[in-house]
Amino acid sequence: MQIGVFGLFGAATSGLFAGWGINLPWWVWCFVGIALVGVLGYRRVDLSAKILTVLVLLEYLVVLVVDAAILFKGGDAGLSLAPFTPTQMLSGSPAIGLLFCFAAFIGFEATTIYSEEARAPARTVPRATYISVLIIGLFYMFTSWLMANGAGIDKLVPTLQGLQDPTTFLFSLSDRYVGPLLTQLMSILFVSSLFAGVTAFHNGVARYFYVAGREKLLPEALGVTHPRFQSPHVGSLVQTAIAVLVIALFAATGQDPVLALFSWLTNVGTLGIIVLMALTSASVVAFFGRNPSLEPNALKSKGLPTLAGLALLFIIFQIVTNFGNLSGASGVLGWFLPSLVLIAAVVGYLLAVALKGRDAAAFARLGSQQF
Repeated sequence: MQIGVFGLFGAATSGLFAGWGINLPWWVWCFVGIALVGVLGYRRVDLSAKILTVLVLLEYLVVLVVDAAILFKGGDAGLSLAPFTPTQMLSGSPAIGLLFCFAAFIGFEATTIYSEEARAPARTVPRATYISVLIIGLFYMFTSWLMANGAGIDKLVPTLQGLQDPTTFLFSLSDRYVGPLLTQLMSILFVSSLFAGVTAFHNGVARYFYVAGREKLLPEALGVTHPRFQSPHVGSLVQTAIAVLVIALFAATGQDPVLALFSWLTNVGTLGIIVLMALTSASVVAFFGRNPSLEPNALKSKGLPTLAGLALLFIIFQIVTNFGNLSGASGVLGWFLPSLVLIAAVVGYLLAVALKGRDAAAFARLGSQQF
């Protein structure tokens, strides 16, 4: 996900600076971004958190300004609740819509990976998770509804089809309802939002590397923290190196940063996250099946996880069977890219088997870390 978003970051940053007379290839901006993110990832997480907090608040604010303008001006032809009707919600491709929705929510589960660095994690982590889901859901729902009304319910699809770059849709609404000054600020904050995204993903990956190293699935050198910053600095360096190599590969082969790098990798990443969510749902049922004395109630331990798991399996099927259309990957890539999730699962299984063979005690402790 992080490396894929770097493709969009490089393209957006290149376009932004080109408007100011600075013309550099997209991959140059990717490497600049990788360097900055690498520095933040190497240091203590609170530095990244402070920067991300400021950027995210500004991004929320400018979108809310556009929302307010559309709301008070009544949209294109009055405010309509038509976007919430079943006919509208099920129009087009439900598979693409579901994938986009899940992609929009990815990141809320990352609260748990900061447990070891949080104060009172048993209280703050669940609260942060619930608040994140609530804020993200309400914000996207409210903004999407107003964007549709801003363009006009009957004019929305033709408007989007007429745009050379559909990502400029919100900017066109800003021009129409607020003015070019805010639009210019939004173009800057769009780049900063991508930077915030890649920073958050980088921090997450570095901590996954750290845990895998600490629990001996990966080399133990990854499972250490910096003596001064207390950050998983080795994991951060490894992720930085991987990003450099992948970006260099896509640049050297002349791939499009958005249609290839961004689309292919983020769709694979989204599929991977959904598969993990489905497995987590199954693991909840399995855990309480083996430990009935710990069961809170049947709804939480069996009912809701089973329902969520079945829904996620349906979504996974839709994504895999429509992956070529979703990602723009044709031919062999259309089936190879989603198969990377299965390949990763096989590699993970083999790592676990290898750990069990060389250190049974470490294998038995897998996942037992309490926060």
